[in-house]
Amino acid sequence: MWKLVLENVRVLNKKIYVGNLSYDSTEPQVRELFEQHGKVESVAWITDRDTGRFRGFAFVEMEESSANAAIKSLNSQLIDGRELRVNEARPQTDRRSSDRNSNRNRGGYNSGW
Repeated sequence: MWKLVLENVRVLNKKIYVGNLSYDSTEPQVRELFEQHGKVESVAWITDRDTGRFRGFAFVEMEESSANAAIKSLNSQLIDGRELRVNEARPQTDRRSSDRNSNRNRGGYNSGW
């Protein structure tokens, strides 16, 4: 009976934004840093789509209580001479409908110029 109950329990994970990382940082280094606070489910390593170069930030997914402890402990910590920004990641927005593109002149005939 207990086995059935435990199988239906889901652990909630939290996605963490990790910013201001050194461009020389590696994914294993970031994983190791966060594993000090609990099990790391995943690390999303963000690279430039044109050059493939690391962009200086990543997303780490952990169980909620471990994530909260990591955020509290690591935010503003100095790593490789840089002050980390560690906080709960915000939901991704639809980039196609962002405000930065809403006022862009698309050109074409009789566009006003």
